[in-house]
Amino acid sequence: MIKRLILLILGLFVFKGTVLAWSAANYPPDNIYVQFTTTNLPIVWIEVNNQTIDRENRITARMKIIHNGDGRLNYADTILRPNQHIDYQGYIALRYRGNTTFTLSDKKPYSFRTLDGPLESGGNKQKVEILGMGKDNNWALLAPYSDKSMIRDMLAFELARPWMEYTPDGRYCELFLDGIYYGVYILSEVVSGGKKRINLSDPGESGDELTGGYIMEVDRDDEVTYRSKYHPLSNTGTTYRYYYIHFQFKEPDYEDLTQQQYDYITWRIDQAESALWHYDVGEPANYEQFFDITNFIDYQLAIELGHNVDGYRLSGKFFKRRDSEDPRFKMVLWDMNLAYGNSNYYQGRYTNTWMYNNNNVLYALADPYMIPFWWYRLNSNPDYTAAVKSRWKEYRRHNLRDDRLMATIDSLTNLLTSHGAERRNSIAWPRWGRYVWPNYYIAENYQDEISYLKQWIIERIAWMDEQLEYDPSSYLPGDVDGDGHVNIYDITALVDYLLKTNPDNINTDNADCDQDGHINIYDLTTLIDYLLNGHW
Repeated sequence: MIKRLILLILGLFVFKGTVLAWSAANYPPDNIYVQFTTTNLPIVWIEVNNQTIDRENRITARMKIIHNGDGRLNYADTILRPNQHIDYQGYIALRYRGNTTFTLSDKKPYSFRTLDGPLESGGNKQKVEILGMGKDNNWALLAPYSDKSMIRDMLAFELARPWMEYTPDGRYCELFLDGIYYGVYILSEVVSGGKKRINLSDPGESGDELTGGYIMEVDRDDEVTYRSKYHPLSNTGTTYRYYYIHFQFKEPDYEDLTQQQYDYITWRIDQAESALWHYDVGEPANYEQFFDITNFIDYQLAIELGHNVDGYRLSGKFFKRRDSEDPRFKMVLWDMNLAYGNSNYYQGRYTNTWMYNNNNVLYALADPYMIPFWWYRLNSNPDYTAAVKSRWKEYRRHNLRDDRLMATIDSLTNLLTSHGAERRNSIAWPRWGRYVWPNYYIAENYQDEISYLKQWIIERIAWMDEQLEYDPSSYLPGDVDGDGHVNIYDITALVDYLLKTNPDNINTDNADCDQDGHINIYDLTTLIDYLLNGHW
């Protein structure tokens, strides 16, 4: 109360020479005086002019984004630097977003819609391109807080992107709200329909048009939901008869659904669940007509690699196109900030259990939001588990190869440290050496946090390799002749193969140096480049 009163008084006075009108009700950082001159990240200014931001209702705000281009610096002083590139400038409809990320984090996330004018004057939603991301009007500013690495969401998205049909894109930025520095945020796409997102047609009233498109979500029952007819299952297949799974309507919103559309999409969910529930091992998997199995495997591997305590049961977003395009449900990855060892509950810190099989833990702790039976039933099918193992092998030989995975982490952390963004964020929101819900590991500094994250992932991957029967030593890219070394003799072996002078004496897995599924001249150039430069 005293802190809030002091901030309210300060809000009426001068901040670094600029008269401000800002609201202490808008959850300012612990330290509002942060020295800021330049950054490699885009700078986002939002002005609400002392309005209080609400969680339910949007308010009109102004947004300006400075971004001079990748590899170039952006300057906070726009008077001395008047010719900087303005990536976006205009009106937005702003509100808070999130559940636990709002209620249990001091640093609040936002949702905003880009507008062609103020809400009060009838401003309409306006699709715009922001920071190189495709045109849309629906955006989020994610606020990494309990995730002290600030990379868990972005890391999960980057690792899943080569495999899944749609994964949200995002850009790190530094945010000012009414002149106050609020720290590092992720300006992100949200899971929504649109030509540059999940390209869905609006559902009609009959025929093929009625069958798509829809976006649903497995989540809480804190808004209008459709309750599954099938209960969660334990890790031995026991039915938890007093627990339920709820589906929220995302697009169209429940309020915008016609009765025909509501009846159709809930009937379709019932059809899909019935086929999966009644499947018996050894019978044809007729549920595959309702579920995109490769997509479900990719989603499962993303959730399991992160061992996400919210995985499957919360923010479980899925969509359906029209039947003429694709009649199957597909999952979309979202909300990974509590993954990768960042949770001290529900075994989130463990590296040696399957999260899809975690309902016994949830049941023991009386959590009402359990994992849908889908995942237990899918993993009861030997054909599905064989496909999971095969897909994991592809992952581990592509962007989940040890060196590439660590390089992805280093690339993300370099964005945050190379020009002081992480340091400024830590001044505004000091957390090092302090517990922040629901941290398992309490790091003393940023380097400590990243070291913990890397070690956790190394241990997690080693366990998944063992469970999914993948031997990383069996694969050495570039070792075409299979002698355990990558050298000039492998170039000779690959040339012989391509000229068909000795086509059978190579390791075909290792010879696919560029990982495109084919062995051709591009693998030879990739191998030569590696031998000359020492990296793939």
